[in-house]
Amino acid sequence: MSYFKPIAENRKARFDYNILETLKTGLVLNGSEVKSIRLGRVNLKDSFGRVEKGEVWIYGMHISPYQKEEKLSPSRPRKVLLKKKELVKLIGKVAERGLTLVPLKLFFDGNWAKIELGLAKAKRKYEKREALRRKAVKREIEKALKGKAYGR
Repeated sequence: MSYFKPIAENRKARFDYNILETLKTGLVLNGSEVKSIRLGRVNLKDSFGRVEKGEVWIYGMHISPYQKEEKLSPSRPRKVLLKKKELVKLIGKVAERGLTLVPLKLFFDGNWAKIELGLAKAKRKYEKREALRRKAVKREIEKALKGKAYGR
């Protein structure tokens, strides 16, 4: 899989959820939204995916209005483009108890805006605390090794 530079990233999602599977999909956008995304005026924080009437929609994704175009609602729901097989598979997995869709990254693949969706299970508070604790310990070890390398 080739690497694409993300325009926007939902870093909080990796802290709040255990990502089980990722999927690269397209979005239905209009021209002014694409221009705004190219300028980096998009926020994925607090966004989520939902299955409604056999389609996947992204809610809470904020795309600031392009200054020279019409004024659309910046947080309107946006349809996700999936192949039928992918959609059926995803609907089956989301129907399982406790699984949700979380947007992880927004990027351009050529001229097309794509979003990386994650099939995720929410972490509990104690799991989040443990992750923070592990991160702090790792940081301390790195710091100690770095100091030792410089003879301190």
